[in-house]
This record gives sequence, structure tokens and C-alpha cells, in this order.
Amino acid sequence: METFNTQGTVIIIGMVIVYILFTSWLTMRIRSKNSEQYMVASRSMPAFIVGMLMMSEYIGAKSTIGTAQAAFESGMAASWAVVAAAIGFPLFGLFMAKKLYSSGEYTISGFIERKYGYATKLMVSVIMIYALLLVNVGNYVSGAAAISTVMHINLPTAAFITAIVSTLYYAFGGMKSVAYISVLHTVVKYIGVLIVLWLAIKLSGGFDNVYQSLPEHYFTWDGKIGGSKVMAWIIGTIGAIFSTQYIMQAISTTKSPKSARNAALWAGLMCLPISIALGLIGVISKYLHPDMNSLYALPVFLQSMSPWLAGVVTISLVASVFVGVSTVALAISSLVVRDFYVPMFKPNAEREFQMTKVISLVIGFLPLIFVFAAPEILNLSFFTRALRLSITVIALVAIYLPLFATGRGTAIGLGASTITTSLWYLLDNPYGIDNMYIALLTPAVVVCIERLLPRSNKADTHASEVPNANS
Repeated sequence: METFNTQGTVIIIGMVIVYILFTSWLTMRIRSKNSEQYMVASRSMPAFIVGMLMMSEYIGAKSTIGTAQAAFESGMAASWAVVAAAIGFPLFGLFMAKKLYSSGEYTISGFIERKYGYATKLMVSVIMIYALLLVNVGNYVSGAAAISTVMHINLPTAAFITAIVSTLYYAFGGMKSVAYISVLHTVVKYIGVLIVLWLAIKLSGGFDNVYQSLPEHYFTWDGKIGGSKVMAWIIGTIGAIFSTQYIMQAISTTKSPKSARNAALWAGLMCLPISIALGLIGVISKYLHPDMNSLYALPVFLQSMSPWLAGVVTISLVASVFVGVSTVALAISSLVVRDFYVPMFKPNAEREFQMTKVISLVIGFLPLIFVFAAPEILNLSFFTRALRLSITVIALVAIYLPLFATGRGTAIGLGASTITTSLWYLLDNPYGIDNMYIALLTPAVVVCIERLLPRSNKADTHASEVPNANS
């Protein structure tokens, strides 16, 4: 693949540096000044802003690069990877956003604890941390792919640069600045993807040429991916949205339960157009560069642009990394601080705020350990959603069947689901059964079996009740 000359590279790097400095300045201007602002932005954010924040992970670097990569390999059906979010967010708004907001909690583990107790809370927290760390592994790989393309550096170096910049960016800003800066990042991301789509169509001589040249399955609803996997993507994405820590933390920043619901509706609406664009970019890239490494299905178009235009697109990809890494790492930090650091050390408010920043820095660099062994990006992305799906099953039972499950059953079910889902993923989905279905069924089956077992006279001890479906 061709690369830019020295002058072109300097222009692109200069544009990226200016953007980083500008957004870093904005971050410091509106940074969080206490723990409440850092974690939930004092519950003062407009619904539209929060909708952009929630949507950002689903069009982040991982989803942007990963969806184009999957479309290159399997066809337009890869768009379901993001279309699923356009389905999931409205459902989340209708069925869960208000209830989660009204609970007063901003961690999913805290919400679960209200029904199932401390042991289940810790299990949820560990699973979510595990899943979100893997999410950021994918974010770093995707960001490194874009950066290495235009800066003449290898993937490991690009991943390290991604970690340094994005971690420093979010660790000192907190939720308040991340939410507002995400608006700018999202606008830039949209512009970048549309520029790439425009250029791809231009280079192909029109979409008709692409349609006539590629195999028919590239333009069917399930492509080479298959209906079972598409359905697993939809189920997994909906499940992940319903239970993911940064989604719950995001809606906790809104002003009211109604605003929380509206934020979810905005997020779904903003996911739809870009999902189609990414699918088109991937299939056109296959038409133009059939023998290329699929990881570069989107970044390859940078080489056909002027350095100034390539700089804008590179900035859009960098923005995707910033938002994706920031929201995920902030969510992990919230779980570590709220569920482990505070109960163990019982710090005052000032000490908690200081340690939150330190923990955030560590969490920002931790995924680098696993980056260089990362598998295909989109598969990794949906595996992390499968892990979160099991938490959704438990959360839905807590809300809509509050008397059915017990703390013991849910804790065992979550642990069993994490083990079986991970093994199924590592074994490459035996018998053609996607690991998403394993994550969906395992906790439900375990909870049902535990419910049928003989009980001792001592009832399960629960914390205060979670609002049920009729409240």
C-alpha cells in the first residue's frame, strides 16, 4: 500500500496535533472539578449531548474500522453491526432507561446489588471490567491501524501513541468534559466517514460497477455472515446496551428519567446513517483492492486523498479513538473506584477524586498488554457484547421478575456464563453456534435450575428492592 511523502505526512501529523491540542485545551476548560462531576457530570447534561456520548462507542474506531473490515470480507450485511445499535437504543429507552435512572445508581453493579446482594454485585463488576478492557483492546488496534497508515510507523508504535494521547485526554477531564467534547468528535467522525464514502464511490466509477463486479452475496441482507450470526449481533448489541456500565453512567448524567429515555432515542437515530456508509466503504474497498489486508479497508482511501483531506479523515479516526477509549475507560474506573477502592480504603471526597485520576491512568494503558494478540476486530467486539449480555439477562429478571431469582443463583449464573462464553469464543463457536447464544442461555438456565433446588429455611438476604416493571 502506498504511503504519503514526507511533506504530506508532516501536514497530516500537524493537523492531528493541532486538533489534539485544541480539544485538550477545551477539556481542561470544562474539566470536572469534583467526583460528582467526574462520574455523572452533576446530573445536568442535555439529552441530545448524552445521546451522542452513548452512540459514540458504536461508531468509535473499533466499530468504524471493524465494520468496514467485515464488509470487505463478507458484504453489506456487516452494516448490521451498527444497525443493531439503532434498534437497541430505542428499546433501551422504552424499557430500561427510566428505571435505571430512577434507581439513583450510576454503576450497573450497584443497581444489581439492590436486588441480589453484594456477592452478585462483585461478580457483575468483575465481568464488566473484563469485557470493557477487551473493548478498549479493540479500540487501540483500530486506532493504531489508522495512525500507522499515514504516519509511516508500525502497529505497536501506533498503538502506544494511541494509548498515551487518549488516556491523558480523558483521565483529567472526567464525564463532564468527555460528554461535551464528544459532540465535536462525533461531528468530525461523521464528516470523515462521508468524505471516505464520497471518494470511494468516485474511485469506483459509480456503485453500479461495484454491484456488477462483486459476488451476489455481498449485497444480500445476511451476506457471507449468515442469518444466525446477524441475529446474534442484534441480540448481543441490544443486551450490551441494556447492561453496559458506560451506558448507565451516561444516562445518569441527564436531568430526569424522561431525559434519560430521550437520550437513548437520539443515540439510536444517529447510529443508522453511518452504519450504511461503513458497509458501502467496505465493499467498494474490496472492489478496488481485492487482495489487500482487510484491516485497511477504510484507511486505504487516505492514500488517494490530498494531505489536507487525508488530515481531516485522520482526525475523524483519531476522534473515534478518543471518544471510544474515554467512555469505556471512564466506565471501568467508576467500577474499580466504587466497588473496590472506596469499600476497601473509605477515602474522603478529595482523596477519592485524586485516586480516581490515578486509577484512570493505569486503566488507560492496561489494554496495551493484550493489543498485539488481538483477533479480528469485529469478532472481538461482539464477544465483549456477549459477556455483557449475561448481565442484561440478570438485570431484566431483577426488573420484571423480581421474586424469581436469588442472589446465589444469579452469582453462579453470571460466573458460569463468563466461563462458557469465553471458552466458546476461544473454540471458534463450535457446531456453528455463536457465543452470543451461550451468553444468553447460560445465566437463564442456571437461575432456573437453582430455583428448583431445595432451599434452606434461611431466606436469601437482599438489599433494598429494585423498582419492578409495574412501578
